[in-house]
Amino acid sequence: MSVLRSTALFVLAAVAEIGGCWLIWQGVREHRAPALGWVGAGVIALGIYGFVATLQPDANFGRILAAYGGVFVAGSLAWGMVLDGYKPDRFDITGALICLMGVAVIMYAPRGV
Repeated sequence: MSVLRSTALFVLAAVAEIGGCWLIWQGVREHRAPALGWVGAGVIALGIYGFVATLQPDANFGRILAAYGGVFVAGSLAWGMVLDGYKPDRFDITGALICLMGVAVIMYAPRGV
């Protein structure tokens, strides 16, 4: 159950962080009106991300953030595909899969062996 909870928290964190960054990007780079509303929503989402990361069952900050980096990479590509029509090539997909394998090793490998 711990792996399932941890995975769900990583997905929630990715939605909050990537979504927050995307909202700020839309407000600033894409000049969405009213920009302040997009940016403000993005800042709130980024704050939520910060809290979600603290809910991981593992107590090691460095481990959580290092593993989350892989989730962020794969999630960012997926977000771009869904919301911006980005078409990843085989190297994007290969890189994302390598990152997700790193997440699995960092977070879920047996410890104390």
